[in-house]
This record gives sequence, C-alpha cells and structure tokens, in this order.
Amino acid sequence: MIADTARCPCLSGDTYGDCCGRLHRGEAHAPTAERLMRSRFSAFAVGDAAYLLASWHPSTRPTSLELDPGIRWYRLDIDGTERGGMLDSSGTVEFTAHYRSDAGAGEQHETSNFAKVDGRWYYVDGA
Repeated sequence: MIADTARCPCLSGDTYGDCCGRLHRGEAHAPTAERLMRSRFSAFAVGDAAYLLASWHPSTRPTSLELDPGIRWYRLDIDGTERGGMLDSSGTVEFTAHYRSDAGAGEQHETSNFAKVDGRWYYVDGA
C-alpha cells in the first residue's frame, strides 16, 4: 500500500489520504465517473484488487481479479470525458494509463463506460 501522506497516484495533486485513499477505504464514494476512473487507476497503482472489484458493475464484474505485481502504474492522462457528472446516470472516460514492467515502458489507452446505480458510480466496461 501507500502512505496517506504520499502524493496520490491519480495525480490530482492531493495526498493519497485526502484523495483516492478515502474512496479505497470506503469513507466516500466517487461523485463523478472521472473521479471513479482516477480512483480505479490508483487502486491498480497500489495493488487494491478488492476496491477494483467493489467498484465494478455487478453485470460485468469478474469473480476474482489478480493484479500483476511486475507492473508499476505511474501516470494517468484523462484524454476526454462525456457525461458522467454528478447529475448523470452514465458516462465515458477516455484515458491513457502509463506503466513500467520488466519488458519496459508501456501504456494502455481505453474508453471506459460507467453507470451510476443508487447514487454510486461503477465501472462497466471499456474498449
């Protein structure tokens, strides 16, 4: 895990404890689809598979998730958003996530779909 005083992996500029750490601990829920995307990136960065599963929509959620400890996620770029605001029930977030592994640097580009159910945002799927 990561110290609450460390810079948040989502690059918000806040500390982990004041940013994604609150969501990972269940003290708060993401108010927007983009905020959920950022918290999910941070969950990959800190190895929090339980949060990833909990924030995954039940209709598409896998039964388990194993994270690759050889991959270090270090930068998230939000390339665009569509809907996904506090008053919306769905939204998309286009992003590029950067990582390093034994094979070198890489990136994952995706457009993720999100749905809000009972006031809480969930990751649905991505392409």
